[in-house]
Formats: sequence, structure tokens, C-alpha cells
Amino acid sequence: MWPDEAGPRKKSSARQLILDLTGAPATGAEDFLVSSSNEQAFGLIDLWPEWPAPTLILTGPAGSGKSHLAAIWARRAQARILRPDEDLEPETLARHAAILMEDCDRVRRPEAALFHLINLLKETGGSLLLTARQKPDLWGITTPDLLSRLRLAPTAAIGRPDSALLRAVLVKLFTDRQIRIEEDVIVYAALHLDQSLEEAARFVQAVDEAALSAGRRITKPLAAATIATMNGAERGGAA
Repeated sequence: MWPDEAGPRKKSSARQLILDLTGAPATGAEDFLVSSSNEQAFGLIDLWPEWPAPTLILTGPAGSGKSHLAAIWARRAQARILRPDEDLEPETLARHAAILMEDCDRVRRPEAALFHLINLLKETGGSLLLTARQKPDLWGITTPDLLSRLRLAPTAAIGRPDSALLRAVLVKLFTDRQIRIEEDVIVYAALHLDQSLEEAARFVQAVDEAALSAGRRITKPLAAATIATMNGAERGGAA
């Protein structure tokens, strides 16, 4: 259990998730909404410090919430977070009981140093959480021993947000802005937005700004127009 939770986590239906999000905004573990798309990953991360191995890999597509979950773990474990531009120094890092390294499939690290760090943490009893969009086989690793070690590490996989999670997140984002929103807007947006938590956040900001600019409340037609504008901007940027 995360330390700032008041009680055991409850499984909820989509409607119950929405009803549970009417309280004050939260920025810690209570801000991470559990659904079928991330429940397995949440459970495995939540086992810390009783992980099945010193190194654990958290994978998921962009906008799935893996960085949020990793940040929650880092706060709980008081982990040392390695910046993308920071040198990987195994002896120095191994002095920490917990370490977080994100985007391991996009930020290239010296493979010999990473392999050494994994070995050191196994000796010291430390924990290493690696995040990536893909499994280690697709990271471009050329050191066989390192790849073999990463293949053996437990993997917590987050899928794309399901409809229940996306609706709950939309309600949460509007609630954080103190905006009362009709259910038909939530249903429409969840159906027509990409399955991404980042996309949901972009939509809430955009439709709020559109409503303020027009001096009107947020309605389904305004939501539809906002999503059409967002999609047009994305197509234009890709051209």
C-alpha cells in the first residue's frame, strides 16, 4: 500500500470511478487511477520493497501513465532519479537504496556501466526501476550479457488507457479546474480522443480555453469542435 493511502484500494466500475473523483485535487499516489489497463503494473510496483528481483522494468506507450507510476514509486522509495543528461556512475549510484532511470529505450546509456550497476545493486540489495516504451529486445542493446540480464528482469506492462480510465481521468481533470461537466461531454470526448492520458489533458485545457474565450459553458458541440481543431493541428504538423 502506498503510504499516503487511507485504506485498501477498491476495484470500481467506470461510474464509481467518476463518482469517487469529486474531492480535492491530489498530486500523490491517490492521483493515479487504477483500471484494467494498468492494474498488473500497479500491483507489481506496489510490491516494493519485496520485488522478485533487484531490477524491474516498467513498459508502456506514450501517454499511458508509466512516468506517473514511476514518480509515485520514486517518492515512496526515496529513489535517486537519474537525469537523461547525467553520467551513469555505477559506484556512486549504488550507494542509494533505490534508483529510477526513465526512457531507457530512447536515452542511450553506456552498456558496460549499466551492467555494472545492475550487478552492484544485486550485491547491495538496492532496487532499480527502468522505464521504456518497449521491451529490452528493442532498445538496441549490443552487449549480450546486459541484454540477457534485462530479459530476466520482471516486467510491469501498462497498456493504453481503457475507456473507463479515460472517462475517469477526464472527470478528474475537469474537477481539478473546478468545472462541472455534463456526462455526455465526458462520454463523447472519451470516445473520440486518442487513448492517451496526455491527449486527455490537452483536450481539457483546450476546451476550457475555448469556453472562456467564447463566454459559454462546455457542451458536447464545443467538445466536438475542440477535438476537430486538435486533430487538424496534428495533421497539419505532420504534413
